[in-house]
Amino acid sequence: MAEPKDTGSSGSTTRRHFLKGALATVSAGAAPFAIGKPKPVLRVLGTHVTLREAIREQAEADLGIRLMFEPKGSAAVSQKASVNPQSFDLYEQWSNSINVLWRSQAIQPIEKRRLRYWDEINDLTKTGKISEKAKIGAGDAPHKILHVQKDGSLSAQHTDEISFLPYVHNVDSFGYVVNKMPDRFKADNESWGWLLDPEFKGKVAIVNDPTIGLFDLALAAQAKGLVTFNDIGAITESEMDALFTVLLNLKLDGHFNGFWTSVPESVEFMKSGRVVIESMFSPAVSSLNGQDIPVRFAAPKEGYRGWHGVMCLSAATKGREKEAAYDYMNWWLSGWPGAFIARQGYYISNPQRSAGFLSQAEWDYWYGGLPAQTDLRGHDGKVSVKQGQIRAGGSYTERLGNVAVWNTVMPTYEYSLQKWYEFITG
Repeated sequence: MAEPKDTGSSGSTTRRHFLKGALATVSAGAAPFAIGKPKPVLRVLGTHVTLREAIREQAEADLGIRLMFEPKGSAAVSQKASVNPQSFDLYEQWSNSINVLWRSQAIQPIEKRRLRYWDEINDLTKTGKISEKAKIGAGDAPHKILHVQKDGSLSAQHTDEISFLPYVHNVDSFGYVVNKMPDRFKADNESWGWLLDPEFKGKVAIVNDPTIGLFDLALAAQAKGLVTFNDIGAITESEMDALFTVLLNLKLDGHFNGFWTSVPESVEFMKSGRVVIESMFSPAVSSLNGQDIPVRFAAPKEGYRGWHGVMCLSAATKGREKEAAYDYMNWWLSGWPGAFIARQGYYISNPQRSAGFLSQAEWDYWYGGLPAQTDLRGHDGKVSVKQGQIRAGGSYTERLGNVAVWNTVMPTYEYSLQKWYEFITG
């Protein structure tokens, strides 16, 4: 099957192309296990982003397996997986954790030939560019760590084995309460620098994660002209020192109100009025809008911070569990899951197959960058997008073509951890 086409301006046509066939593909490729035998139990270690109860129930019904989800915070997930591969069968997190898992031999290669929808996966993960005009973000762009080479290294050179299944992904930035912003802060001139603007002293929160929050603050400091980086995806120790000197001074001056560790906590920070601007993930914006709190997810002129979900196969998984793991990986790209996560504001690596599981209005808004034809509801049944709204940053192609830096484990990772924890605890 051909690669998905650019959805930036032809979302409706793309959706119609797959509408008839997609509805019959929820369990396509599944191999239900024999009646009478115990169902294989697949243990999935990951985060709350994808380990959702609705996902578990649908997959169990479609595949005839049992799923045990173990959601944790990002750092806890990486730590457990890297030291104890026997504790899980599949791992779900972000691409910036791949190098740690691969070096610790916690995961095994995935065979492309066993991935039913590999040919449908778009160019973002295969080449680093969602379109010809797109820029490849700095840092750990996912295609750089995808393919397993003969010498055991990971690179962009295509082989028959990969380190992870490309599936969920998105771009992140910051959110702000629209009616709390002074007039000089215009939606058409959004900048990471707003996070460090004196106007918001005491009303700013940052995600507490050294491979995410650090880049939010680095992008902000660079946008304000406070620090300059030669390569923001590989910040040197001296550049790190300069950055954290600035950040510590701001913290001592009371600029930051807090550091959140979960999406619900970020929602509460803003809902309570504690902050008016903060690092944000898409579900938090949808949740707040569903509660009639007018939050906008910024489209910074400097570009986004990108992230790519990875699904990895434990080095210890074999036999029936390994068969079930491949079925589950194929199921994730079969249509329904991609539509489910689209309503959270996330994308899937073969979006056309999910088109038939979304209404025309949903497809046009989430992927096409068009005004919402009707009110759109989130998973909680509440309206998260009002009729006429346009998604900040535009279409899928426009948003993923404007990544400034990817979530990354830098060469100075250990040093950055030290500086980060000094910052948040100091």
